[in-house]
Amino acid sequence: MSHDVPLERMHRVYDAVKTPFKYGTILTPPEGAVLDCPSVFRHRGRWFMVYVITTNYVGYETLLAESDDLLHWRPMGKILPFREEGWDRWQADGGIALQDHTFGGSAELEQHDGKYWMSYLGGALQGYETDPLSIGLAYTDDPSIARPWTRLPNNPVLAPWDPDARPFEKKTLYKSNIIRDRARSLEHDFVMFYNGKQEGPGTERIGMAVSDDMIHWKRFGEGPVIDNGPKGISGDPQIVRIDDLWVMFYFGHVWKPQAFDTFACSADLVHWTRWDGPHLVEPSEPWDSTFAHKPWVIKWEGVVYHFYCAVAGKARTVALATSVDLRK
Repeated sequence: MSHDVPLERMHRVYDAVKTPFKYGTILTPPEGAVLDCPSVFRHRGRWFMVYVITTNYVGYETLLAESDDLLHWRPMGKILPFREEGWDRWQADGGIALQDHTFGGSAELEQHDGKYWMSYLGGALQGYETDPLSIGLAYTDDPSIARPWTRLPNNPVLAPWDPDARPFEKKTLYKSNIIRDRARSLEHDFVMFYNGKQEGPGTERIGMAVSDDMIHWKRFGEGPVIDNGPKGISGDPQIVRIDDLWVMFYFGHVWKPQAFDTFACSADLVHWTRWDGPHLVEPSEPWDSTFAHKPWVIKWEGVVYHFYCAVAGKARTVALATSVDLRK
């Protein structure tokens, strides 16, 4: 039985999510710093963005910004700062978890055990994504306040040295996205997608893990679910639901020129059909001339907003592309 999503359905998804109009840079860092990895959610009638910063490439910290219209953003402060010690002392790159994954839905965060959750890649060494990196979890009672989230004491919840780590993830674990699967398609409540790097060549592939309590996780499947070849980098997955399909937004690099955002579709969360048509965003403007990648895509009041990391030389900012031209 073929699990491939028909090409006609893939084209319909592309038409539903494409964002050909680049609005431009919406968050810029202070001098000596760069920004990365936006994830956007709605809470109590306002918009918030979780994003990361590194100054002089010492390490990642996670910050919060707010907006009234998804276009104009105000930085608020740190929510995952550096620590004095520990496995994640110098690296804490967070992204929101348990968002309403219905495309065009509320974009709000769901609670589990009375808490709002975030997953993050963490590491003990200084530098830019210095190996090894693992995945941890943190929580808060109010995601709209710029104060440090509480990190789980049993972190990391997934590490490249775990006994069940598969070959594609034995060097480092990167960005993750957790959804609640109320249908329990995989016989578990929570599903995590993340990209891992293997020993040797810097190939990155996307794999899965599952949990019933958000605290204890186990790998799902024998290998990755997104694999773009021995020289490919596929990362930073975000999962949404469009009608009866799961859609994964992710970025690609190396296996095609530059770095860009694309997507894949699945009927069961396990078997994914990769889109091979036009990229959702790619380098084309002065602010993203090097890379246009690391997607977070939402639909609100009929407009698709595609947030991404824009790289131009050494400059890294958060930029936005949309399905309609909002610059008019």
